[in-house]
Amino acid sequence: MTDPSAPGGYPTALGASDRTSITLLGQDLAQDIMGTVGFGELAFWLATQRRPSRGETRVFEAVLAALADHGFTPTAIVTRLTYLSAPDSVQGALAAGLLGGGSRFLGVTEDTGTFLHEALAAHGEPPRDDTGWDELALRLVREQRAAGRFVPGLGHHVHKDGDPRTPRLMDIAAEEGLFGPHLSLFAAIGRVHPQVLGRTLPLNGAGVCGAALADLGLPLPLLRGFALLARTAGLIGQLAEEMRDPVANDIFLSVDLNNRPVPPRPDTESAGNTKE
Repeated sequence: MTDPSAPGGYPTALGASDRTSITLLGQDLAQDIMGTVGFGELAFWLATQRRPSRGETRVFEAVLAALADHGFTPTAIVTRLTYLSAPDSVQGALAAGLLGGGSRFLGVTEDTGTFLHEALAAHGEPPRDDTGWDELALRLVREQRAAGRFVPGLGHHVHKDGDPRTPRLMDIAAEEGLFGPHLSLFAAIGRVHPQVLGRTLPLNGAGVCGAALADLGLPLPLLRGFALLARTAGLIGQLAEEMRDPVANDIFLSVDLNNRPVPPRPDTESAGNTKE
């Protein structure tokens, strides 16, 4: 095994192997981790290179559960359709679904965590009470509206009367003493935004997950990665159900047999900008 103090090489604190053993995060994989460390705990540990507390593990795993599956979303549909087209490529079907995790689905977790973190960094010292949090949240919502931007994590296309995941995750974080500044600001946005928008929108589950992950101190650029980790389990479930009770062919035929031919519509704007 390479001497870690030697110059050059490729240093890593993650997995390493020799002829008789495997180490991971400085632990013996077979003896210290397998059968002892849960997968959620290990995922947190791998990302931060510090072992989470029981409370941190509980909040983190609650986030994974919240994001694992949400029905026939585009990510689930494309996974099933890809499997229909290429049943020999389970990895392709899973990859297709994961590639659909973006700004409208799953990416909201990253967007919300980053938005809240940047707002807190710009504000300086966190507010000390709900009045202070509400004042900060009100300013942020007004700024977003004035700029013509949405507030990340606010609103849901199905759960218009409230996303059931949001209060539950907030309760779990509070029970574990991990209801930090990101969740505090997110909750305040939920309280004050009707004053600016003139209507009440729910704080969605993907958004509250981003706030909770940020309060756990997880790397902001990886927040979407954690959402994708959770959704991988859900997509495996979608594939398993597709194998037992297939619906992908019905989805395909419902589109294929109901297409409506229309005349071509040339893009005149781009045609006018063509250069020879």
